[in-house]
Amino acid sequence: MLSKGTVRFFHSAKPLATSSYKLNKHATVANGFLSAIGNTPLVKLEKLSKETGRNIYGKAEWMNPGGSVKDRAALFYIEKAEEKGLIKPGGTITEGSAGNTGIGLAHICRAKGYKCVIYLPDSQSASKMETLRLLGAEVHAVPVVPFDHPENFNQRARRHAESMENAYWTNQFDNLESRQAHIETTGPEIWAQTQGKVDVFSCASGSGGTWAGVTRFLKDQNPQIKSFISEPPGASLYNYVKSGFKSTEIEGVQSFIEGAGQCRVTGNIAHDIHLVEDAFLIPDQDSVNMLYRLIDEEGLFVGGTSALNVCGAVEAAKRVPEGSTIVTILADSAHKYAQKLFSKSFLQDRGVYNGIPDHLKKYASLE
Repeated sequence: MLSKGTVRFFHSAKPLATSSYKLNKHATVANGFLSAIGNTPLVKLEKLSKETGRNIYGKAEWMNPGGSVKDRAALFYIEKAEEKGLIKPGGTITEGSAGNTGIGLAHICRAKGYKCVIYLPDSQSASKMETLRLLGAEVHAVPVVPFDHPENFNQRARRHAESMENAYWTNQFDNLESRQAHIETTGPEIWAQTQGKVDVFSCASGSGGTWAGVTRFLKDQNPQIKSFISEPPGASLYNYVKSGFKSTEIEGVQSFIEGAGQCRVTGNIAHDIHLVEDAFLIPDQDSVNMLYRLIDEEGLFVGGTSALNVCGAVEAAKRVPEGSTIVTILADSAHKYAQKLFSKSFLQDRGVYNGIPDHLKKYASLE
């Protein structure tokens, strides 16, 4: 019997009509970190879809267990190296990484019992370096120099592996396992999630594996699917595409958006660049504005590359008929970039704060 004043709550198994949540009765149990990689949701960007008259979706890659799309490639680098006998138990994995690949590798190295050594440009966020160290990685932040310079972070990572027994440099920019990871995972997921009704794929290129692998898979399913590359200032693929694959001249000053854009055509990109329809150059101002719009309108706290990707998806929307389905990559969350992208003084120094719409300036809340 209930005592006087007791309130009893009765819970109905019937779902509320107003609830956005729906139980996925087919959700699986992951056997450890490695099995949790991939199978991320495809999220419709409701406000932008309505605004453009096209269905714009983002692949929620921040929901990978290591927090980014790079978990997929990191898993393939290591497991393919194991299959080929390039790394043995107790060995060392090295990489030159701007952050997310290194973080994915550090997680997987811990799960598999390898040592992890990461070289990265000293221009990268302190949060990324701290995360790598907290994951047990040995971290070397080195000055920014061109790729072919012997002190470039990639070259340093290569030499580190060459100087040791039982060590493997994953070489993310030219290791085609990155491309293969997305041919075998991300591409098929997008195809299944859209029931084969995707019309456009668009994203930026860092190492190039995501764009190349997804594009290759989708176009193999339907050659009519269009694929676009979005580039930040200071990268070379925009001019490479616009010049008919003749010039890698850099367009604009170096972007402060981390993780996107390269000054060369990587091995991953080279295999499939002929499949591109066009390239978009996305100013940093547009990326920052979109970053804040995604918070304000969609409730999505994503990083700068994700915002750049969404800008590219909006540009792609202008090239295809109303009602088309466009998919891009929401590569990671904004947590690692907060001290830059949400800093009023940083954005003022980069000349973009005044260009943020007044109603969005509240998000530049850090000094």
